[in-house]
Amino acid sequence: MTGRTDTPTRWLRIGIPVLLVLIWLVGGSIGGPYFGKVDEVATNDQSSFLPSSAESTQVQERLSQFTGGDSIPAVVVVTGEGALSAAQLTQVSELATTISAVDGVEQVTPAISSEDGEAVQFFVPISTAGDVGETVTALRESIEKNLPTGLEAWVTGPAGFTADLVAGFLGIDGILLAVALGAVFIILVIVYRSPLLPILVLLTSTFALCVALLTVWWLAKAGIFVLNGQVQGILFILVIGAATDYALLYTARFREAIGTGAKRWDAALMAWRGAFEPIIASGGTVIAGLLCLLLSDLASNRALGPIASIGIAFAVLSALTFLPALLAIFGRAAFWPFIPKGADGDPGDNAERLVTDPNAPVRGFWGRQARLVARHARPVWIISTVVLLAASVGVLQLKADGVPQSDLVLGASQARDGQDVLAQHFAAGSGSPAYIVVPQDRVADAVTVLEKAPGVESVAATAKDTASGQVGVSVQGGTPVYTLAGPPSATPPEPTVVDGDVLLVATLSDEADSLAAEQTVRDLRTTFTSELGANVALVGGPTAIDLDTNDTSIRDRTLIIPVILAVILVILMLLLRAVVAPVILILSVILSFGAALGVSALVFDNLFHFPGADPAVPLYGFVFLVALGVDYNIFLMSRVREESKRHGTRPGILRGLVATGGVITSAGLVLAATFAALGVIPILFLAQLAFIVAFGVLLDTFVVRSLLVPAATYDLGRRIWWPSRLARSDVDAVPTSSIPAAEATTRRSRRQNRNDAREL
Repeated sequence: MTGRTDTPTRWLRIGIPVLLVLIWLVGGSIGGPYFGKVDEVATNDQSSFLPSSAESTQVQERLSQFTGGDSIPAVVVVTGEGALSAAQLTQVSELATTISAVDGVEQVTPAISSEDGEAVQFFVPISTAGDVGETVTALRESIEKNLPTGLEAWVTGPAGFTADLVAGFLGIDGILLAVALGAVFIILVIVYRSPLLPILVLLTSTFALCVALLTVWWLAKAGIFVLNGQVQGILFILVIGAATDYALLYTARFREAIGTGAKRWDAALMAWRGAFEPIIASGGTVIAGLLCLLLSDLASNRALGPIASIGIAFAVLSALTFLPALLAIFGRAAFWPFIPKGADGDPGDNAERLVTDPNAPVRGFWGRQARLVARHARPVWIISTVVLLAASVGVLQLKADGVPQSDLVLGASQARDGQDVLAQHFAAGSGSPAYIVVPQDRVADAVTVLEKAPGVESVAATAKDTASGQVGVSVQGGTPVYTLAGPPSATPPEPTVVDGDVLLVATLSDEADSLAAEQTVRDLRTTFTSELGANVALVGGPTAIDLDTNDTSIRDRTLIIPVILAVILVILMLLLRAVVAPVILILSVILSFGAALGVSALVFDNLFHFPGADPAVPLYGFVFLVALGVDYNIFLMSRVREESKRHGTRPGILRGLVATGGVITSAGLVLAATFAALGVIPILFLAQLAFIVAFGVLLDTFVVRSLLVPAATYDLGRRIWWPSRLARSDVDAVPTSSIPAAEATTRRSRRQNRNDAREL
């Protein structure tokens, strides 16, 4: 049919981008308001993350049967200047009565005086039916308002630490996003020298986050995922960082197309074709790595996998639909005032000359980088490897076996201060005891074990019908004897019995969140198994929860890290159609991760003086660094493979390095700045993760991707494509005499691309 063309009509070329923009605007406007609602579906209760098989979980599920309610304890400790007078003790008792009226507070226990007479403590059960953080805040406000002059009070215990942890995450919705987006905007303005382009890129990442958050919120609301502040913060940063990376890759391709003279619609299509495969491959690699977290026994880790994967999926979708639509609308104006006006030769042509003439003149930083690789490939990758290996030695100093709960919150913490005061006047484990579920006929045996344990201060049993909720217990003549504080009772007290079991309460000598207390719980479990038999006595409580969480995290990282490596290796093999190149890329990323972790360990110990690290920190750091580090290698090697098919492997490596150097470096700087923004949240885990990932990304960007990988692959030549056909048919270098022909071919290819785009 005469006059028929495959080029869309003008209305379609305008209508399709506008429609895509409108769809994303609607999605973003719906999802945006959910930023302030995340706390409605989030939980920071550590016990909810453990698997049902964990011993502490089994005990936690039965606590309400013995106590008559589902609550988490808070401990109020009150001190004065020296010994408390009788009048002050009376005032403290009245204070206990007053705070019992706070919403969410259950029956407050009678006040207990310390042996030195200088402090008083009472236990305040906080109902888990409501928001624990809000209840503790109201409790602290009530105490501050009604506390008599001359006395000081702190709210600590598990509920107190939970409240402080919740408060630490309050800045996620506002401060974290503001810092992250501000840092990204500044970097993009400096790199691209355009006020409009950074806005378009940030719109791409912001709208991806809005839609992802909308999806995640409803899934968490339905109970499909367990969402906490930690996962929320990582989701925000990951989506912004990944979406920006993919957007920059597409923008670089669009800029190349614009530089050839292509019009807006044609340039958008050319860029889409060039960026589609690496963006899909990169996003798929990250998603595959994240989904490996489903193998975790911790609900928080399992949730992060699909939640973050949803975020990455929307980041990819936004970079391949929303941004192309925006650039198709704005065209060259997006780069104002430095608008691409056409290609003055291909920088890759200059780099290609270096294969036969390492001293050939080149232009630009990445041209000089290519010359360094061409001249000294083997020394470059050997020296880079040695430096990274040396940095990795610091891993031996990394203490990632868990930290006390009191150290999780950086900065001020009333719960931590209160715990220190509590330890000065009472048993350090007061308010956060170990709970032991044991058959009624084995109580005597269990109490005997507890009384002999060096880390146990005292033992009691739960009794719902008593004012304190507990009765003392000891063993006399092989029989348990229960006693009640105060004058002798005509009726001997009895513990609460549920399904033939009794709940013993063991106050620990050490602070409940300390490693020493965890060791006490571990020793108790071992002794109970040897003395009473397996699964006869179950040990739970806050300390046991911490212990089981740490043990599960260590198990998770041991299992998941090798699986992630295997999955990503397979993906790279499929993408590059080779074996050698993917192995090199995986080894380079592992080396980069080891160096980042080693340097981080030295910084944590000697500069920040952190008390240690959570076992999940190396796992999360590995997931993000490997997945995101491979991203940059995919950007590089997919372009190298593309160039190698046309020019040969060694010329292709140099051309790929020059072509991707700027965009990958920009993306690395943006991603590092984005993850560094996590440091504004005063949570130890996020601060450590922020440094590890930010430093690791910079290391990967400036050493691994710029020096190690190009030099190693250049040294190997076409062998990197083994066993693909490219390894057999490819040539490593082009003869000097063929360079003019290659230039002519490049120019013809560039003209043909422009003609093809116009035909489309």
